[in-house]
Amino acid sequence: MTLQNILSRLRKAIDDFRMIENGDRVAVGLSGGKDSLVLLKALSAYRKFSPQPFELFAVTIDMGLGNVDFAPLEQFCREEAVPYHIEKTDIGPVIFDVRKEKNPCSLCSKMRRGALNGVLKTLNCNKLALGHHADDLVETMLLSLFYEGRLSTFAPISYMDRSGVTLIRPLIYTEEKNIAAYAACLPVTKSPCPANHETKREYMKNLIKTIQKDIPFAKDRMFSAIINPDRYNLWDRFPKNPDAGRKKGTAQTSSDEK
Repeated sequence: MTLQNILSRLRKAIDDFRMIENGDRVAVGLSGGKDSLVLLKALSAYRKFSPQPFELFAVTIDMGLGNVDFAPLEQFCREEAVPYHIEKTDIGPVIFDVRKEKNPCSLCSKMRRGALNGVLKTLNCNKLALGHHADDLVETMLLSLFYEGRLSTFAPISYMDRSGVTLIRPLIYTEEKNIAAYAACLPVTKSPCPANHETKREYMKNLIKTIQKDIPFAKDRMFSAIINPDRYNLWDRFPKNPDAGRKKGTAQTSSDEK
């Protein structure tokens, strides 16, 4: 997988959803994992020929989980000429030592997002680019379906009222395997999170792999179903009869009659 292949999918996502506009100040949430590194590399390359000039920044949230070496990320950002900010926090100790969360991912995500919002305000950034990819999209849909009983997943772009920041996901058309292939040449940092690879999302990832042993195209079909709303055929097209379940001979009393 070449950078050109990544850029092709990234540019389509940006164009399809107008993710980047003229004069945007875009911050990449740089965790040091493969997804965020590939995203930063691709956006750094894209800004050289983007029809909408924009500024690019990188922000890492230091979770306070041991002595993590951020020097490779700092060097990477220097090479890409991207301003880099590290925000130190105690999110890790709060979640794992103080609160002892059994399912830490949701709270961790909210706390990291809060820390990111504070940095974005300081940097005067109006866009936050996250490294979610096509596989994440499908996994999130299945997590929502199995654990919440809802057909839902994240949007390619969403405006956050409280912070005034717009979240964008430029890798939404890119498969994880392609990201991993290209990331082999980047300074990927191992996550210090104690819950790494022991999450519901990891379970869902493995479940999809199992399904694909029998149905090799299953993930592609799920992805296609998500991004093509004209193919939806759910019960919202068949509204329930408001009189269903009401006993015969009874009439509903309006508020005006009470």
